[in-house]
Amino acid sequence: MNQREKLKTIISDTPRLPGVYLWKDAEGQIIYIGKAKSLKDRLNSYISNSRDVKTATLVRLAHNIETIIVANEYEALLLENTLIKQHTPKYNINLKDGKSYPVIRITHEDFPRVFRTRRIIEDNSLYYGPFPDSQKVDAMLRLIDKLFPMRKCRTIQRARTGPCMYYHIKRCSAPCCGKINAGEYGLYVGRVQRLLSGETGPLIVDLTEKMHEAARELKFEWAAEIRNAIRAIEVLAGEDSAVVDLDPESRDYIAWAAEGVLATFTVFSMRGGKMTGRELYRTRCAAHEGESLVQFLTSYYNPTRPPPPKIYLQSGSIIGETITDYAVLNNWFMTQLGSTPEFVLPDEKRHTAILAMAWQNAREDLRKRLKERGAGPALDELARVLHLPDRPERIEGFDISHLDGKHPVASLVSFRNGIPDKKNYRYFKLRSLAGAIDDFAAIREAVQRRYSRLIRENAELPDLVVIDGGIGQVNAAKGVMEKLGLDISITGIAKRNEELWLPNAPEPIVLPADSEALKVVQHIRDETHRCAHQFNQRLRSKDLHFAALESVEGIGKQRAAAIMKAYQSIEAIAAASPADIARRCRTGMAAAQAVRAAAQQALENRTGQNPSDRQRPPKMDRKNEVSITEQLAAEAAETSPDYGI
Repeated sequence: MNQREKLKTIISDTPRLPGVYLWKDAEGQIIYIGKAKSLKDRLNSYISNSRDVKTATLVRLAHNIETIIVANEYEALLLENTLIKQHTPKYNINLKDGKSYPVIRITHEDFPRVFRTRRIIEDNSLYYGPFPDSQKVDAMLRLIDKLFPMRKCRTIQRARTGPCMYYHIKRCSAPCCGKINAGEYGLYVGRVQRLLSGETGPLIVDLTEKMHEAARELKFEWAAEIRNAIRAIEVLAGEDSAVVDLDPESRDYIAWAAEGVLATFTVFSMRGGKMTGRELYRTRCAAHEGESLVQFLTSYYNPTRPPPPKIYLQSGSIIGETITDYAVLNNWFMTQLGSTPEFVLPDEKRHTAILAMAWQNAREDLRKRLKERGAGPALDELARVLHLPDRPERIEGFDISHLDGKHPVASLVSFRNGIPDKKNYRYFKLRSLAGAIDDFAAIREAVQRRYSRLIRENAELPDLVVIDGGIGQVNAAKGVMEKLGLDISITGIAKRNEELWLPNAPEPIVLPADSEALKVVQHIRDETHRCAHQFNQRLRSKDLHFAALESVEGIGKQRAAAIMKAYQSIEAIAAASPADIARRCRTGMAAAQAVRAAAQQALENRTGQNPSDRQRPPKMDRKNEVSITEQLAAEAAETSPDYGI
C-alpha cells in the first residue's frame, strides 16, 4: 500500500464529528495541526485531486494522521490553539518576527535623539513610520539634521570640557556641555514631532520668515539652504499621512501575502490617532486563507497583548469558512481575553491606505523570502509532477518562429537551477522546410542539430527539455531523441490552458495557477518565445534593409553586405554623413548620398516616423536579469488585493 492509499484508509475511518487533526511525518513529528467541524470532510479535502501547492506539500510529507474528537467546534478551536503553541508545528502559524522596515525614533530622554531604526522598543519612545521607501527616511533625517541641532552622541557625558565638532558646524546644541537647557531643547523636539506628524504649516511659515531675514542680511547661501529645506518639507509632507489621522480609537490593521506554504503577516497598530508600531511575522502554513487567519489571530492576541476594539483586515478576507466559524472566533476572544473585537473591511480611504501599506510590507518580505529560498522547491515540485528521477538542475527549451513560412528559425534557451544561462542560448536558421509551414518538422530539425552536436562534442546534456507546444511537438522531439539514443525527459506546454504534455500521454498534466513548477516552465517557454521572435524579426528586417540598399544604382549584393558590415544597422547608415559612407565603403559621393537616402527612406517606411525623431531602443541590461523566485514574487505583486484606490 503506497502512502496516499494509507492516508485514504485512515481518513475513511475518521468520523464526521468536530475535533482536531494532527499530521505527522515519517519520524512521528507533528508537522501540522488543524481543527474541523467535520473531521472526515475536512481531511478528505486534502487528498482531493484539485489540491493546491501547499496542500500537496503537506500530503507528500505526511505518514500518519491523528485525530482528537471534542464536543463542539469552539472546543476544537481552543484545543487547536493550545496544541499549536505546545508543539509549534512546521506548517502552522508560528509568530516569528521578520526583518522590519525602518522607522524614525525619538528617544524618551531629557535630551532626545532622532534616528532611524528597525527595532520597536517599548520604552515610551516615539516612533514614526514604517517607511517602505528608505530614501524618504534618509531625506527626512537629513532635513531634521539641518534644521534642528539635536544631539548625536548616544549618552550625555557631563564631564566634557568642550563641545564636539557637531556643535561648531551648528548640527548639535551641545546639551552634554550645558550649552542648552531641557526647556529650550524641548522646542526643537516639538518641532520635529510636528514635522514627522505632518503638521508642516507653522514650520514653513517660520522658515519662510528666516529665509527673508537671511536675504535681507545678504546671507544668500543660508537663505538658499532654508529655501531648499522648505521645498523638501513640501515634497515629503505632500501626501496625506497614513501614520497620523487624529482618530483616537485604538485599532489594528492586518494584511498578509502568501505563496505556496510561505506567508507573511503584517500588523500596524494605531493608538491615540498615531501609528505606534509595525510587526512583521513570517510563517509556514498549510492551511487555507480563512484557517490561516484564524490561527494567526488566536496566536497573536493574548492576555499581555489584548485586541483593540476594531481590527481592519485586507479586502477579500475570510474569517473562518462559515458564519458559525465567525461566532466561534468571537466566543474565543470573549472567553480567553474578555473582549470581542469588531472585524472590519476598509470602508474609507485612510483605512484603505494603511492596509495597502501593510500589504506592501508583507509582499516585500515574501519576495525576499522567495529569493532567499531559491528555485529548489519549484524544481523539486517539477520533478515530482513530471516523474523525473532527480531535480532538473539544467533545462533547455525550444520554440519555433516564422511569418507565413518565411525565415523559419528556432531558439534554444538554457536554464541552470531556475536561472537563465544566457551564454548557452543558441539560434537555428531552419533549412529543411523549404517554405512549408510544419512545426513538427521544425522541432525535429532543431532538436536533431542541437543534440547530435552535443553527442559529437561529448558535452553536458540537459536534465529536461521543454517544448513550446502540445503533444504533437513533444512526440516529434521524442522521436528524434530515440533515434539519437538519448534518454532525456521531455515536456511541452500548450498555451491554450497552460497544460503540460508528456510523450505519448493520453491526457495532459494540469497544475494549479499558483504552482511554482508551472511558473518555472512558463518562464522557460516565455524566454524561448521571446528569443525566437526577436531572431525572426532581425532576419526579416535585414531582408528589407538589403533590398533597400540594393535598390541604389551601382550597389549589388556584395557591396550592400559590405555596407551593412561596416555600420551594423540601417539606423547607423541613415545617421552617417555621405563623406563617411564614401570613405568607409569606398564609393563615390553620389552613391554614398543615395545609400544614406535609401536607408532613411527604409526607416521611414518601417516606422512611419522621420529618422531624426526616432530613439534607439535601450540595450538589455544583464544586471537586471532575475531568478525564477524573484519572478514569482513579482507576479505576486502584480496580483495585489483590490483596495479600491
